Amino acid sequence: MSLVVRDVREHELDSVLALNNAAGPAILPLDAARLRHFFDTAEYFRVAERDGAIAGFLVGFGSHAGHDSSNFRWFRERWPSFFYIDRIAVASRRRGGGVGRALYADVQSYAELRYPQLACEVFLDNGSDPALLFHGSFGFREVGQHVMPDTGLRAAMLMKEMCSYPWVRDTYGGSLPDEPWLIAPRPVRQAQRPTGTCA
Repeated sequence: MSLVVRDVREHELDSVLALNNAAGPAILPLDAARLRHFFDTAEYFRVAERDGAIAGFLVGFGSHAGHDSSNFRWFRERWPSFFYIDRIAVASRRRGGGVGRALYADVQSYAELRYPQLACEVFLDNGSDPALLFHGSFGFREVGQHVMPDTGLRAAMLMKEMCSYPWVRDTYGGSLPDEPWLIAPRPVRQAQRPTGTCA
């Protein structure tokens, strides 16, 4: 069974929305407008496709984004540069089959060339041990906890140092080589770098 990780396509947003909202309490539900906003503004929005069907997806934002998540703001108040995983969902029939690991390996490959830290959160109130173990196996560590004001959910705030980033920064500065294996940033329809102070 082949597994391909690639950018999401616009006509797949309904399938992604259904996958998100079937994922259970480990991920916040979305509506179509919010998902469309992610499609228009996320720096990284990729799906894992297995045998022609979407098996999972991951959405992420660089620390410069005008993202309105309170968890994202928690990280931005403490670290100047990071890449934030907003959400990941894997179809229930595909869990335990490596889809989540493939998406995390892909987003790490993207982030380590551009950011010194990779950040995400795990909700702690709904049987979080499998998610914490999954993230721990990828080298994430808890750097604090945060209660989301709009939902009251408590989250473990996790970060992972991107060990390759200092070498990439010192060697290439802000201009990566033009190589086909490098994942180019998604073209976004709205400005990613807000002017003025951070919100």
